[in-house]
Amino acid sequence: MSIETSFHLQEQASDEPARILIVDDVPENIGVLFEFLITQGYEVSIAPDGIHALEVIHYDPPDLILLDVMMPGIDGFETCRRIKADPTYAWLPVIFMTALSDTIDKAQGLWVGAVDYITKPVQKDEVLARVHAHLASYRLQQQLLAQRHTLSQELNTLLQPLQQQLAQLQPGERLTTEQLQALQQQAAALGEQLARPLPLPLPDTKSTQRDG
Repeated sequence: MSIETSFHLQEQASDEPARILIVDDVPENIGVLFEFLITQGYEVSIAPDGIHALEVIHYDPPDLILLDVMMPGIDGFETCRRIKADPTYAWLPVIFMTALSDTIDKAQGLWVGAVDYITKPVQKDEVLARVHAHLASYRLQQQLLAQRHTLSQELNTLLQPLQQQLAQLQPGERLTTEQLQALQQQAAALGEQLARPLPLPLPDTKSTQRDG
């Protein structure tokens, strides 16, 4: 995924509620999770199967996906595989919800790109803990990518004069002393930018207080 694509994807203010997509073909399962997550302050959308989930993701991308494994049509594994194959949405965290207890099935979910899994019947405390943890990780990742995007723009601004001066040189022509000094100053400024550490974003205290 390019820095620009990541920067524009799900760029939200810290006070906006996270958006969660629930994908399950059993209405009762959706109802329980929907009501619970709404009371926790999240925005929740639903999809009854993988095909509808892909459509929702395209038109209204969530911040996190709770994805059932066993569904009609394309199952959860294939749905996750298709999400991760699209570079625009590949970094969306997917948590599988499964009644499967086989380690191989759980491993398959991780191999196709899921970040975690929840065993059915779901426990609300477990759902909340995993959702909060992976949303925090996802938003930290997005903030770091946004900072990289800003740094990349600053570096391009510093490089433009250097590139322009070099492009104006004729074959065999040498830089003057003044031009060399100017380039050295630009190179020093560029080095300072590259050596500057990226500041880590502060924890989302509002979410922590809400989920606690």
